[in-house]
Amino acid sequence: MEAPERDPGQGSQAVVPGHLDLDTPSVARMYDYYLGGKDNLPVDRECAEEVIRKTPHVRLMARSNRDFLGRAVRFLAGECGITQFLDIGTGLPTQGNVHQVAQQACPRARVVYVDNDPLVLAHARALLADNPNTHVMAGDLREPWHILGDPHVRGVLNFGEPVAVLLCAILHFIRDSEDPYAIVETFVRAMAPGSYLVISHAELHRDLKAATAAYDRASAPAVLRTLVEVAGFFDGLQLVQPGVVYVPLWRPDGPVFTDDLRVRILGGIGHKR
Repeated sequence: MEAPERDPGQGSQAVVPGHLDLDTPSVARMYDYYLGGKDNLPVDRECAEEVIRKTPHVRLMARSNRDFLGRAVRFLAGECGITQFLDIGTGLPTQGNVHQVAQQACPRARVVYVDNDPLVLAHARALLADNPNTHVMAGDLREPWHILGDPHVRGVLNFGEPVAVLLCAILHFIRDSEDPYAIVETFVRAMAPGSYLVISHAELHRDLKAATAAYDRASAPAVLRTLVEVAGFFDGLQLVQPGVVYVPLWRPDGPVFTDDLRVRILGGIGHKR
């Protein structure tokens, strides 16, 4: 399917970043710090270092999650023929962004990035300004219908055709009281048959419990969940092999090492039949 006609600058014009909070650690900027990025503030680095002291392998976890995202997109674009991607909670741009991986497999692939961090939005706007098959919007996962009904999103993605919805390392920032399962179900209902749902999520494990307190003063809390709870997000979908596993074990490109088994992030892909 050809991309719908649209103004090449539409993606950047649609973004209206909010106020940049210099006093509250941002989970997106902390993640950037774990990955070795420089788009973070002293308040983010201080909070991230507290997490690192309590969970020294958190940098490995961030890299492993990023690698899983890349493999998932490459699988969907290259093997499954998916040409539409909705990436929610995209985080700060780094190497191997979704549109880069997807468009390498299929130059016509269309990607919408969604985030609520103003620094993420500003960077994404600059990165995507010259890419007519991409769009970035300010949005919050807690308001799925706002994302799904956005006219700019609808101008890029056709929900009558298969789409991949990417929820990587974001659902563990949604409290139980905010009903994350209903949020995911809203997206699944909007997806056409043949679509895919990609999720990665921090596991409820003793290795991570001590670090969650640091996120209580950040832009979102960290909510750990069990394997059964994470697998529950895929209810009604057919899991792609090998199912819900630690992300280094999901179709690895090479050997898995002992350190990789310390990555307490679960991930998987579900297929809507």
